[in-house]
Amino acid sequence: MRPGILRVWNSANAILQIVVAATGAYAFCFYVLGHPAPLLAATVTVSSLGLVRDARPRRVLETVLGMLVGILVAELLLLGFGSGWWQLALALAMSLIVARFLSPQASFAIAAAIQSLIVMVIPSGTPFLRLVDGVVGGIAALLVTALIPRNPQRAAMRDGSALFRAVDGTFGTLAQALRRGDRLRAERGLEKARALQPLVDDWRSSLESGAAIARISPFLRRQRFDLERHERIRQSMDLATRNLRVVARRVVYQSDDGVPRPMIASLLGELGGGAELVGRSLGDISLVPVAQESLKAIAARLDPAGIAPGGSLGEQNLIAALRPLAVDLLTATGMTPAEARACVPRI
Repeated sequence: MRPGILRVWNSANAILQIVVAATGAYAFCFYVLGHPAPLLAATVTVSSLGLVRDARPRRVLETVLGMLVGILVAELLLLGFGSGWWQLALALAMSLIVARFLSPQASFAIAAAIQSLIVMVIPSGTPFLRLVDGVVGGIAALLVTALIPRNPQRAAMRDGSALFRAVDGTFGTLAQALRRGDRLRAERGLEKARALQPLVDDWRSSLESGAAIARISPFLRRQRFDLERHERIRQSMDLATRNLRVVARRVVYQSDDGVPRPMIASLLGELGGGAELVGRSLGDISLVPVAQESLKAIAARLDPAGIAPGGSLGEQNLIAALRPLAVDLLTATGMTPAEARACVPRI
């Protein structure tokens, strides 16, 4: 039952938003405007808010506009041609055509088509009454986005922590492969490295959504600093994961001969420990100096000729591949790229 309970807990704010917005929009249209059955006031709020990860106001507004386009097209056709099977087909086709012309987003067109179907299938005595319901529902959705915001920092922390756990696992697998000269384990590490990009993208999405919500919500101003700091770390980790994939490919190549390389494995493990400190600093900013000093100490030793003077060209290339990875991790601690590069010895 734990995964189900966790899903409910993570969606608690979204559920509250939907319930408040749909109920409020319906009640306003029914009791204040006197509409007999304001169905679209509720459906527009539910469809525009949803339970998706990306709940930024712009996405909500785009979905609302898509639904209003469908309602407007259907109301015009209903007024001109009445209802029937061929009118339904015409309304659906016109809604999709207009929506695709207005927006490149497929969800925009689908939202328009669904609302168009509802208008054509369910009769209404007053023209454009449901368009008013849709506008009220859209306003309600945007209001709750600002006044009952989802917790962007919690979502960003969850996605960032997931990325750093995966990065830590990748470092560990690659270090073990070098320590044992195990090609199969090295290939497993490469697979893990290649699987990091979706986690980076998820983190970017949650941070962008959180920043957009924090800009309009008066209750989330204090979270802006943390969200901006996390975004700077994410940008550095995006580059770090790309360089980690390069390192992983070199580890696979070097492990092909089955020779253990404990010294390089130790270096890789220490870099992984520095990355783990950066991940912990997401929730505890006091760990940033600790992570920075740890990574600076490792970066200062990344001289291929000094570490492996009698090593093969492949070993020296592997050590050289750790240098840009160390620079990216140092920039994740707040250093500028120039400062980070200065920590690595010249070769």
